[in-house]
Amino acid sequence: MTEELCLLSALEQAAALRRGDVSARELLRAHLDRIERLNPVVNAIVTLVPDRAMAEAKAADERLARGEEVGPLHGLPMAHKDTHLTAGIRTTFGSPALAEHVPDVDDLVVERLRAAGAITLGKTNVPEFGGGSHTFNPVFGATRNPYDPTRSAGGSSGGAAAALACGLQSLADGSDMGGSLRNPAAFCNVVGLRPSPGRVPSWPGEAAWSTLTVQGPMGRTVADAALALSVLAGPDDRSPIALSEPGSSFAGPLSGDVTGLRVAWSPDLGGAVPVDPEVRAAVAAQVPVFERLGCRVEEDCPDFAGAEEVFRTLRAWQFERALGGLVDRSPELVKPALRWNVECGRRLSGPDIGRAEALHTALYHRVREFFTRYDVLLLPVSQVAPFDASAEYPAKIDGVAQETYLDWMRSCYFVSAAGNPALSVPAGFTAGGLPVGLQIVGRHRADLQVLRVGHAYERATGHGTRRPAFAALTPPETD
Repeated sequence: MTEELCLLSALEQAAALRRGDVSARELLRAHLDRIERLNPVVNAIVTLVPDRAMAEAKAADERLARGEEVGPLHGLPMAHKDTHLTAGIRTTFGSPALAEHVPDVDDLVVERLRAAGAITLGKTNVPEFGGGSHTFNPVFGATRNPYDPTRSAGGSSGGAAAALACGLQSLADGSDMGGSLRNPAAFCNVVGLRPSPGRVPSWPGEAAWSTLTVQGPMGRTVADAALALSVLAGPDDRSPIALSEPGSSFAGPLSGDVTGLRVAWSPDLGGAVPVDPEVRAAVAAQVPVFERLGCRVEEDCPDFAGAEEVFRTLRAWQFERALGGLVDRSPELVKPALRWNVECGRRLSGPDIGRAEALHTALYHRVREFFTRYDVLLLPVSQVAPFDASAEYPAKIDGVAQETYLDWMRSCYFVSAAGNPALSVPAGFTAGGLPVGLQIVGRHRADLQVLRVGHAYERATGHGTRRPAFAALTPPETD
């Protein structure tokens, strides 16, 4: 079985399995062979459980042989994000404090993927405790960009995105607070969806009412991301904010006419953020695509005033709650950037959090009103192209200094603060061959429309079909 099978879409792989063109064991073996060859270069999958995976694949083949009804992901190999609990498999969160942590429960998203038939390969790399949009940690090191291994793969779902781009897994799960599904998708030329809060229920967790962090899907195509969402979405009484709409709403075809769609676009979020000129030019070049599709396009942007304070306040509060005890007990086990976040959280007062929530509400209503005039908003996913993997974050963007490891993520986290669904879809490449992503933002809870628009755009451009030059991939000289 050739490794080219691994680069088929997940929908194509699933269809081949059902037709009997390939067995689950053959598909898994092709992926394991590819992991052996390419993972040493990109460092995307950090824990591998091949024996367990092969046993699951064997059981999957036997179910098909008996004619049993199977799930939509039956036989598809997946590695889960290393911040998602996986029963019986090491889950480290990229932290030395949890380097040997083996949970006894699955996260709800892992539970749903496995129930739909996905084969668990192992875990994908993350930044320490998921902090930041560049994937490196002291347990496993840095994940490398498949298009240039000297560059960042983004984060925090960087291992997931790099593994998808390289054909090391069929689909990926991830999470997104400030861009952690969208940014790595853009850096690795795959698709990542930040769903509406509550669209994909989250459990277990201590901040079940929070809307800032969501879990969601990644795929090599928009249709693959929708396939994963059809499994991940749907109500669950363990999540108090879970939406009632069933996941099956996302299982149908995404094709449809977008003629007359009202599209707003902004190269820099209304002048609110600096954007690298090459990224700005790549995003601007996508506007004529929507015009050719029959959309009515205008340059416009919501007023994101207050988004900065909302995001940073609520994020600091959550990081203090989650990591404050560890920082007190063993500060040496937590990277400086996260210790700073905890310190920021501890300086917050009740009125500070109350002000952030009031700004949060005002932001929601301004963005809601904006979307009475438009159907979708187009933005850059990331303000920069993939940067040097040895840097913690970009020092400057278009001459503007970035003071902290969060600053360069504003093009994503302003949207997170507003609570809208947002899709990262491949939008072409820089002159040096580095991927650029287009962010398609929709109305509150309009996840399906965002996917349909992304699918139409994807079919019109084909940017996502350009895969890395695998034969040329070699590890960088230094880590």
